[in-house]
Amino acid sequence: MNLRIIVDENIENGAEAFGSIGEATFYHGREITKEKVKEADALIIRSITKVNSELLAGSKVKFVGTATIGTDHVDIPRLQQAGIGFASAKGCNSDAVAEYVFTVLFEFAATQKRDIGGKRIGIVGCGNIGSRVERIARAFGFEVAVNDPPLERAGLRSDLCSLDYAINSDIVTFHTPLNRGGVDNTFHLLNRGNIDVLKEGAILINASRGEVVESGALLKAVEIKAVTPILDVWEGEPQFSTEVMEKTFFASPHVAGYSLEGKLNGTSMVYDAMCDFFGLEKKWHPDLPAVLENRIEYNPSGSFEEKVANVLRAVYNPGTDTADMKRISALNPEEKGKGFDLLRKNYKLRREFNNFVIAGEIDDPLIQAGFKALRFGFKG
Repeated sequence: MNLRIIVDENIENGAEAFGSIGEATFYHGREITKEKVKEADALIIRSITKVNSELLAGSKVKFVGTATIGTDHVDIPRLQQAGIGFASAKGCNSDAVAEYVFTVLFEFAATQKRDIGGKRIGIVGCGNIGSRVERIARAFGFEVAVNDPPLERAGLRSDLCSLDYAINSDIVTFHTPLNRGGVDNTFHLLNRGNIDVLKEGAILINASRGEVVESGALLKAVEIKAVTPILDVWEGEPQFSTEVMEKTFFASPHVAGYSLEGKLNGTSMVYDAMCDFFGLEKKWHPDLPAVLENRIEYNPSGSFEEKVANVLRAVYNPGTDTADMKRISALNPEEKGKGFDLLRKNYKLRREFNNFVIAGEIDDPLIQAGFKALRFGFKG
């Protein structure tokens, strides 16, 4: 079987994986068009490619795989109706995103001398990522408020809270899919109608989808509630509001999940699903290189926030991404969008925390527990 496969050029190890089972052709995700997929048997994409009736009309596509956790860019009912196989990479980069959340949170608190110990974290959405954020938050001693209507309806948890209670927390972090309409609508989940509920001086983190938070409402929340936004995702990507950017403490170009592990997990999950769909032998397997310089010295001096931030910063410094975003934010819209995509394309993938060892005696049991929940190793 000589499969013709269209692959997003930014799929990690895409050539090695999909080249092993067919004739793979690579394009930028925004350049995958109806004409290019017409003769393809399979389509392997990321979130920037919209898969719908217009793209697939008259094509021979039998399988679509997205190496992402989100699926809002794919018209799944259309695929089902046409008998086209589909796979996503749900959960592939959950650890990376959770690590991002705590890195930016503690870095902000440390640099701004903000006491966050024991404060309440409102987690909106408790799936693969949100559940990890909850577990780590509890380990660090935070109070936790979780909002997840689908979980509540399913009767899977009895300790969930309302959206208003969750967003009335000291720290609010969003981990929902983007649903436009329906009982579980998340489009503009935070909007002008509920920003009054936000706590004065709250820290607001969005690493889900940009459209979950209404940009105008966020700017108003900064004005009237002194909210501090920390954003990895933006309305209208690859475009983004320069005004929102200027009010954001840490900014990044939708890369919270950009770890080497997460990327290879995504490729592997979609590759395996495609092989299963077509009945092919799995010839490719991901190869993770060891992290050779993996020792991080623990510094027992400073505040709770500084002690944690010093370790996390050794793996990921969010100030670097913020500087890159500021650099492109002043460009004209077309160039800004291109700059956003280039930052993502050329991003140096992080390695996840389980590759690193913390050396030294940790004097705070909550810090020890938090680092353990973040999967660090220890060396006394």
